[in-house]
Amino acid sequence: MFTGIVQAVAEIVDVTDQRGIRTFVIDFPKGFCADLEIGASIAIDGVCLTVTEIQSDVRVKFDVMLQSLLITTLSKYCSSQLVNAERAAKDGAEIGGHPLSGHVDFNVAIVDVKQIEDNYCVRLALPDAWKRYVFPKGYIALNGASLTVADVNKHEGWFEVWLIPETRRMTVFESKVSGDFINIEIERGTQVVVDTVRDTLNENLGPLLPLFEKLLLEQGVDLDSLGYKPQALSGSKN
Repeated sequence: MFTGIVQAVAEIVDVTDQRGIRTFVIDFPKGFCADLEIGASIAIDGVCLTVTEIQSDVRVKFDVMLQSLLITTLSKYCSSQLVNAERAAKDGAEIGGHPLSGHVDFNVAIVDVKQIEDNYCVRLALPDAWKRYVFPKGYIALNGASLTVADVNKHEGWFEVWLIPETRRMTVFESKVSGDFINIEIERGTQVVVDTVRDTLNENLGPLLPLFEKLLLEQGVDLDSLGYKPQALSGSKN
């Protein structure tokens, strides 16, 4: 498990592909790898990877299987790429963001980046399959960083997050531009609530569910928001 609080920006120094496995060699800031062991988990841009070799006090090797390459942005990375990094949380660790599994659900493109004084507003595409789980003031993880959704337009297919200066300083987001792809992990609690409510309504209403959903929309109510309790909006958990 991870906390969603990015601990360092690391650099990919080598990438090799062999028999469907992509191997990354990554350099971390000094001190990040203290007491690190083979088999440990580190989230790289939100993807939980297993340490396969420790080459020095700052250099570590990881193997990435095909399934992860298909779902995440890791298939697009090459040497010199900067990435967010977080070591797995230890028992009793404070959850400063929200709990993350390190299992990315999908990746999407940045639609737009706007700077308003010292704040960045990042708009990202929202695929149809995942719209039901994204709500204003809800948690979401972008490249392993726990953030708060500021705004959502499900009709147009986008959502926005705001990045405070500290988040930009501690992550790779400062260098991101429109067209860059970002790994997304949906908040699991939200996913469970939304699916449970929809399954319950489907079981009770059956073929009347689409009509019920239409009536709710006419009243400005999103069916998938039933039972969902928004988080306090803070702009960023990182």
